[in-house]
Amino acid sequence: MSRGSRRTAMICFLILVPLAVGPAACSGAERPQDAAPYDATAHVSLNAGEDGRAADPDEPLEITARDGNRITDVRAVDTAGRRLEGALSADGSRWRSDTPLAGAMRYTVVVSTERGDGSPGRRTAELTTRAATGGKRLEVDLGPDDGTYGVAQPITAELSRPVRHAGQRAIVERALTVRSSPAVEGSWRWMDDRTLHYRPRSYWPAHATVEARAALEGVWIRDGLRGGRTEPLRIRTGDRVEAVVDIDGKEMTVRKNGEVLRTVPVTTGKPGFRTREGVKVVLGRQAAVRMTGTSIGIPAGSADSYDLDVQWAVQLTDSGEFVHAAPWSAAHHGRDNVSHGCTGMSTENARWFFDTVRRGDIVRYVGGDGPRMPAFGNGLGDWNLSWEQWRRGSALN
Repeated sequence: MSRGSRRTAMICFLILVPLAVGPAACSGAERPQDAAPYDATAHVSLNAGEDGRAADPDEPLEITARDGNRITDVRAVDTAGRRLEGALSADGSRWRSDTPLAGAMRYTVVVSTERGDGSPGRRTAELTTRAATGGKRLEVDLGPDDGTYGVAQPITAELSRPVRHAGQRAIVERALTVRSSPAVEGSWRWMDDRTLHYRPRSYWPAHATVEARAALEGVWIRDGLRGGRTEPLRIRTGDRVEAVVDIDGKEMTVRKNGEVLRTVPVTTGKPGFRTREGVKVVLGRQAAVRMTGTSIGIPAGSADSYDLDVQWAVQLTDSGEFVHAAPWSAAHHGRDNVSHGCTGMSTENARWFFDTVRRGDIVRYVGGDGPRMPAFGNGLGDWNLSWEQWRRGSALN
């Protein structure tokens, strides 16, 4: 082939390539899924609200497709923003909600469908339900009380009745929402049949606002039990205050927003009464409290018996661990662990610590050979579980 012929062939190739590609990319043929949804009202029926009357809240919602149409998705949301969960039959002809409807509520139902040729359709319907009568109500008490707390304070939900079944727990938990500003990742965990705690993956940010709500009113939980009205909760967090107690080193270091405020000598539990290691959360403060050995099982009159009026006591566990003034053991502060499990220090340092911390602040114990702080049953041990362990206690995982 001559040089000129090769140049002509190259020009033809460059021209022919776009012509070959063009028809495939710009066919102009409209695919069924790209078309505007057809009105599926005549092909979709609901078992409630079709006649304009209020629906029975004791019945589940059922949706049926006919005339060669099939349901592809259902979104039923009430005026409280709660989505009604349900299941679609394998052939797409029927959708049924997992639970009955909420009482005295209005729903917006959007049903997506498709024909045999793949073209999409849609029906939107509005329905209201009658008020649910009879049965019992599940009340939820959100805690703690409104106020300002440390960054380790969990949100709590106390239920008025036990909820044991996994599916029922999921209904309750799905209605409990917690939002913070700044936003952080968090999760509920069932502590027992009546109690849930919510904590972030790590601690709350300092100076955050945390709001909790329970959208359970009228919601069916089980036969004879529906959700009641719950007052919302709003708290704030203060500075991040964290005390670290080195049991072996016999000292406490207190930081505020990462800056060391003070390091003080302490004494902790002696053999037989070792102080628990791990993360504890400040439960409360008492300027003066009477402490007795009998309250922790020490027989009166025994060698370890005591009955003391104690000042500047900061409580860490339900079983009686405190940080407090211990002038009677001043010679041992920073040298020996001689207490019955509490953390003792000088009266001056105890007063300073008492004035520095608030409920929800962190007190972390490291070193030593004592037992671990349990995650449940002795105050707020929530932070002694890893995030993965914590999330396994949610009914939604």
